[in-house]
Amino acid sequence: MNDKQLVALQAAKYVKNGMLVGLGTGSTANYFIEELARLTHDEGLKFTTVASSTISAKKAQSLQLPIVALEHINCIDLYVDGADEITPDKTLLKGRGSDLVKEKLLATAAAQFIVVADASKLVNHISQNFLIPIEVIPFAWQLAKKSLEKLGGIGELRPNAAKDGFWITSHGSYVLDMQFDKNLDASTLNALINNTPGVVEHGIFCGLADVVLIADNGTVSER
Repeated sequence: MNDKQLVALQAAKYVKNGMLVGLGTGSTANYFIEELARLTHDEGLKFTTVASSTISAKKAQSLQLPIVALEHINCIDLYVDGADEITPDKTLLKGRGSDLVKEKLLATAAAQFIVVADASKLVNHISQNFLIPIEVIPFAWQLAKKSLEKLGGIGELRPNAAKDGFWITSHGSYVLDMQFDKNLDASTLNALINNTPGVVEHGIFCGLADVVLIADNGTVSER
């Protein structure tokens, strides 16, 4: 069993009967979804799910997990998802897969948000290894970029896979991948980007993670 499977199995232990569970997106989240299906089939655990992306929704449906649309909920009991970076104070960087809006909605709506990752995702500060993804309204991207540059941001629109156009999110937005002065702490940067007109959402998840489960060479630790 690899570390991603191990940490996903640990996260599944938090799921209780009657819960509404938010499903993250990615390889670790897939192991979590598979474990939920096993718990339903083998142990009779009953719960409902809501997905952070079309990909995780399709995965849940293929395993016959009960699923509701995001439009029909106003809170959830538990959300389990991965992260691209995790700092010592549990600030996260997410969004390389561009499902920022749904992911932050679920993280904010959850009574408990559990982050699952391996030790490679641990960093000293946000944007240590990756640029910060910032989802912007297409017609406002240049204005938003100019505003972000005034805050010290440097970056460009994310290209699509074919490199012949721009990346379009599931909500029809563009993504600016940007870096900022390392002296700006994540909380300050979070507020500055939030207050930038034209920004839909961004990848800094500040003060949202309740539990971080880290798998490292066959053992899982909680932070």
